[in-house]
Amino acid sequence: MLEMASPIFPPDRVTILAVLNLTPDSFSDGGRFLEASGTRERPRVDRVVDCAARLVAEGAHGLDVGGESTRPGATLVEPSCELDRVLPVVEALAKRFEAFVSIDTRKAVVADAALDAGARVINDVSGLLFDPEMAAVAARRKADLVIGHLRGTPQTMQRDPHFNDVLAEVTRELDSSIDRARSAGVSDTRLAVDPGIGFGKRLEDNLALIAGVGRIRKRLGLPVMLGPSRKAFLGALTGDPVERRDAATAAAVAVGCFAGADAIRVHDVASATRAVTVGRALAEARFEGAS
Repeated sequence: MLEMASPIFPPDRVTILAVLNLTPDSFSDGGRFLEASGTRERPRVDRVVDCAARLVAEGAHGLDVGGESTRPGATLVEPSCELDRVLPVVEALAKRFEAFVSIDTRKAVVADAALDAGARVINDVSGLLFDPEMAAVAARRKADLVIGHLRGTPQTMQRDPHFNDVLAEVTRELDSSIDRARSAGVSDTRLAVDPGIGFGKRLEDNLALIAGVGRIRKRLGLPVMLGPSRKAFLGALTGDPVERRDAATAAAVAVGCFAGADAIRVHDVASATRAVTVGRALAEARFEGAS
């Protein structure tokens, strides 16, 4: 077993990262914070700040800002468009809140500019595979880096995904991405991983990854973030449409925290905060019972 490094997510809590999608086409809340401006959309910064204030009051420790949808089938967004969407918001949030700002992007140029604007964390769902410069940016800027797991691209990831042993394969592929970050100079104290719930995974794969998050954490020796929020596998289980999946999300969050997750990424912070409390309490009771 690897010894846990000092994590980017503090060990005395489960860090709650709130989702702020500045996109017209995200599966859950696309278009909520954008308005048309000529041939492009521009963010409604005031609306985003108001929403962020509520999310922080409900318990969010961080605000994850994204300007490109990575839902299944989503199309690639040009860096200039992504920058137009995210930079005014990142700057406003970083100035207003003590909660840290995370930039959800696969592009090094977007990450670099967002760090200039006040972001502290890079959340790369591609596992550093989309842009070979991303690891170098994280190292040079001494930014915290969440390395996600994704086979293929959002356009291709749900085309007949297959795993023989999803925990072993995802862990191995994450380990390869971690090596890439370390080779670029990113220290372990700034690293965390995300097994990519819903990113090129079948229903059974997502369930195994949530239930097995503690094994991923133990094998890699790094903190693990889970992002089950409102995703299709929950709809497959419950029959609920995307707008009614917060209760199922809270259940997945509670189980993930019980299993050992260090952080969660969610849309509904209020219910997730309660789910985290229950999951952690059960985990502590398990450990006390084993002593």
